[in-house]
Amino acid sequence: MKALLDACVLYPTVQREVLLKTAAKGCFTPLWSNRILEEWRRATARLGPLAMAQAEGEIALIRGFWPDASVEPRKGDEARLYLPDPNDVHVLAAAIAGSASVLITENAKDFPRGTLHEEGIRRDTPDHFLTSLFVQFPREIRAACDEVWEEAQRMDGCPSTQRAMLKKTRLPKLAKAIENSAV
Repeated sequence: MKALLDACVLYPTVQREVLLKTAAKGCFTPLWSNRILEEWRRATARLGPLAMAQAEGEIALIRGFWPDASVEPRKGDEARLYLPDPNDVHVLAAAIAGSASVLITENAKDFPRGTLHEEGIRRDTPDHFLTSLFVQFPREIRAACDEVWEEAQRMDGCPSTQRAMLKKTRLPKLAKAIENSAV
């Protein structure tokens, strides 16, 4: 399954790391465009030059790890599509160009389900998407979350539990599913 990751799900570090570690374990194929990666980089610029430099390094790493993940919208698709926010048309056009079956975003209002359905794409939040994948790939998802938790523990200001970390980064259903699982 191919999933286009919107900039708003790449910017929160823990959410991005859980998604990408899940993809690295073969649960789905991530996609993005250069413009989406640039939006992520610009969003970090508000936090200062150090955060922006860190984002640039992370972007270089994910480009290297997933060289085929970057897709560019076709001009014809961008011209024919309509979304409530014209600045988001490139995201849907990239999903179409990459043959994504799902668009992962927190931005529901600007990606109407009907419009996406016409293109054969469904919209999903990271929490619902990962929780659904957990049903199919419990060991892989748990391992991805464990890896992110271990990394987070090495940093200052880490929540006291893995569940708290996942809840803080808008993955509460996934946190509950993992906690209630026997795997």
